[in-house]
Amino acid sequence: MDLPYSKAKDGIIIEVKVDPRSSRNEIVGAVDRTIRVKLTAPPVDGAANEMLVELLAKKFNIRKSDVIIMKGETSRHKLIKLRGLQID
Repeated sequence: MDLPYSKAKDGIIIEVKVDPRSSRNEIVGAVDRTIRVKLTAPPVDGAANEMLVELLAKKFNIRKSDVIIMKGETSRHKLIKLRGLQID
């Protein structure tokens, strides 16, 4: 999968659309410049955000603290910074 991203000073920034309450946790693919992610967690009390952070940290082999939700805490559309990750 080609990852649509923008470069930041200390990592990369990606746009994500989350589908909560799915049957499994997975990165489905990219449409336009947005990455679609399915999560089993419901969008209640930050459970989906927490699961998203865990999934992205594991996928890109970075710490959970380096996955930062910059925008969209309560939305399905999120802007996320992956700190320390450089893609050339």
